[in-house]
Amino acid sequence: MRVFCFMHFNNQPMHPLDQFRYCPKCGVEDFNIRNSKAKYCPACGFVFYFNPSAAAVAFILNHKNELLIARRAKEPAKGTWDLPGGFIDPAETGEEGIRREVLEETGMMAGGVVYQFSLHNVYEYAGFTYQTLDLFYFCQVKDCDHFKADDDVADLFFLPLDAIDPEKFGLMSIRKGMEIFLNKFRKA
Repeated sequence: MRVFCFMHFNNQPMHPLDQFRYCPKCGVEDFNIRNSKAKYCPACGFVFYFNPSAAAVAFILNHKNELLIARRAKEPAKGTWDLPGGFIDPAETGEEGIRREVLEETGMMAGGVVYQFSLHNVYEYAGFTYQTLDLFYFCQVKDCDHFKADDDVADLFFLPLDAIDPEKFGLMSIRKGMEIFLNKFRKA
């Protein structure tokens, strides 16, 4: 069994399920941790599974072999580097989600979308901790010269691969994903 906890804002260990005090089905306060990924309500029998939310991330290279970098416009990690992407919507595949996110954040149409790898992430938003599963894709776009930062992106710019510092990426999974991506390119 995999056990996980996070450090709460006051640096005290906190299980993600501790964020739920009341049963969302019947409202009883007796909502107990069943195991490392679920809570159980003895009053109504409801079980809540704490599964990760899916998100998609894009690697987009231009004709000069430079990578498209985004600057985050919102918390978490506002102002830090990021890659285009975001949460997958209900009834959407990872490929559909990354195409939509690239269009929303850059104005570019992603044609060829090829899955690369996945990483887990912890996403703090509005005082709530989300577990995510980030799906990384290599995306081809026809026109890399015309793009515009939009949605939750403050800025977009292309950088040569040797000028990219993974430590400038604010989200843990994106930082780790950049290290994996850059190591693949250095070996190729």
